[in-house]
Amino acid sequence: MSWFYRGLIRPVLFAQEAEKVHDRVLRLLAALSREKVLLDFARTFYGAPELPVGLFGLRFPNPVGLAAGMDKWASAVPAWAALGFGFSELGAVTWHAQSGNPAPRLFRAVAQEAVVNSMGFNNPGASAFAGALARWKQQGRWPDHPVGVNLGKSKITPLENAPVEYAGLFRLLRPHADFFVVNVSSPNTPGLRRLQDKAALDEILAALQENNTGPAPVPILVKVAPDLSFEALDEIVELAAPRRLAGVVATNTTIARPPTQDPRAREVYAQPGGLSGRPLRQRSTEVIRHLHRQSGGAWPIIGVGGIFDAADAWEKITAGASLVQVYTSMIYRGPGVAREIVTGLRERLRQNGFQRLEQAVGTANQGQHAN
Repeated sequence: MSWFYRGLIRPVLFAQEAEKVHDRVLRLLAALSREKVLLDFARTFYGAPELPVGLFGLRFPNPVGLAAGMDKWASAVPAWAALGFGFSELGAVTWHAQSGNPAPRLFRAVAQEAVVNSMGFNNPGASAFAGALARWKQQGRWPDHPVGVNLGKSKITPLENAPVEYAGLFRLLRPHADFFVVNVSSPNTPGLRRLQDKAALDEILAALQENNTGPAPVPILVKVAPDLSFEALDEIVELAAPRRLAGVVATNTTIARPPTQDPRAREVYAQPGGLSGRPLRQRSTEVIRHLHRQSGGAWPIIGVGGIFDAADAWEKITAGASLVQVYTSMIYRGPGVAREIVTGLRERLRQNGFQRLEQAVGTANQGQHAN
């Protein structure tokens, strides 16, 4: 099916403005999500084979998830499982509804299979977001895979009030999700990345964990920028144990731009915001490898950045990622990308003599050169 998308559908979509296409596709998936017969139809074509992973006390049908940023309104929650994803991360959501940065704010560098975005956490706000999640459950449409929520800071909220806002988000949304990701690494909210500083992040995590009590604490992860130095990453690792962090998502988009002679790519790269897609692959893998080594493999990592096929996912997994996420590759490869990656990973496991995906995690860091 990927050839059909790339050869016939993608050229039509790419002739249109990028954010308008995103909105239309999301409306289509929202409509699909409301009809069981359509969900079943989509699952027939795009459902992925089983490749289960147990992590954070949760069961993931397969290790390929949808990254945050695709569904900020929780408008297509049931669709992501039907498209073969083993988990989905919704949002980012902020306490206040916000429209985000001025358009245009989403740009494609097609030859490089890259995207630059400066969306700015556009979302309906926490109350509306919680209501959308509750309605999916009430309608019996909740997906059969773990659902996470990406938590962001409102643009109008001062940095010093960030711990209060993140804690409020968590309290409101905790009943509606399986895990949470603290987003302090988006480049599109002014000053947000300053919250990756160890002291500032420690305050946020402390506020969250004060509200994460009871017999079944919810997994809380933090999403890091690829632009952090290894020393700064080490400081975040130091917070893992005292703040009971379940893991890390590595990485967000990058403010760096690779050199290029392509005039169109130069034009896109000149836009403000975060770069995702193929140019991010190498750096995100380097961050994953460093985090895995520094934590001795004890800190679960969700790898994201430049994953387009099974080879890219395998690189992340053998560098230390227990799960992976995609976003930009769905734009370029189409709705069958999760199925293709999972199918390829199953074959990689067989070729390397592994019975479970967990056996492959971090093997490239142990001197085992998996193919």
